[in-house]
Amino acid sequence: MSNATVSRLGQASGAGDANALFLKIFAGEVLSMFDRENQMLGMTTVRTIKQGHSAKFPVTGSIASSYHTIGNEILGTAVQHAEKVINIDDMLLAHAFIGEIDELKNEYEVRSIYSKEMGFALARTVDKHLINLAVHGSQASATISGVTQGGKDLIDADADTNATSLIDSIFECIQAMDEKDVPSNDRFIVVKPDQYYQLCNVDKLVSRDFSDNGGDFAKGSVVSIGGVPVIKSNSAVDAFTTQSAVTGENNTYAHDGQNHVAVVFHKSGIGTVKLKDMVIESTYDPRRLGTLMTARLALGSNYLRPEACSAIKTA
Repeated sequence: MSNATVSRLGQASGAGDANALFLKIFAGEVLSMFDRENQMLGMTTVRTIKQGHSAKFPVTGSIASSYHTIGNEILGTAVQHAEKVINIDDMLLAHAFIGEIDELKNEYEVRSIYSKEMGFALARTVDKHLINLAVHGSQASATISGVTQGGKDLIDADADTNATSLIDSIFECIQAMDEKDVPSNDRFIVVKPDQYYQLCNVDKLVSRDFSDNGGDFAKGSVVSIGGVPVIKSNSAVDAFTTQSAVTGENNTYAHDGQNHVAVVFHKSGIGTVKLKDMVIESTYDPRRLGTLMTARLALGSNYLRPEACSAIKTA
């Protein structure tokens, strides 16, 4: 009896690694979950470097204008400069190990579940760190003393339970950024789900008949406040807590986020340096009789412009 002609489902074009296509599916699931769940990275100023452990972001002061007196020589205006250095953190890693015997016994496929959870874990950590930095920036002083301005950490005693009061505080933060000449585009408001759904019940923000007043009551959505998009984030629940230190990184994310309910910031307020994009691997380990699944990326973030960061807290 002749041997069967085997079709290897994971083999590309009938040749090479029998798991090649499986790895692509796994990688695609990790990336798609990360892209879907990550909210904050695109709201920061991202710079990619090919090598090194840090990157410098320039900070410049403003230039004053004046009327010219006929006959006077024009000599130029002194502009003050500073820089903000952002370091690359340790490798951010999500991983899982699947024993071969367990996978053989199991009645359902777990690799796709694990891959999505890994992408979710990375996205959640990155988002939490960036929200931390929005709070940290709101509490920071000016980068160039007497030239630039510091952040705004606003106290609103009932912002967590009174949506109308929260709206007033958000407008105050928006006004503060206007007065500091922070660009009006690329601003964002991030709140916890609790506050988001409270905002959904405010008539002046949502329409109960048509979604033309900034939100939709039927869909439970708030589009914007004062022209600034409102983003609901579970990562904010973790970020709005007291954190004295963060293990394994450069400690840039340590902050006091206790009692905070919202952050309002501009894209230029937070910077991210990316050294290595997502790397995804699935490797069978014959010494341990199982498959190690890993997803990792190398980046680092810090606040850049405190004047572009505002936060609202209850105490």
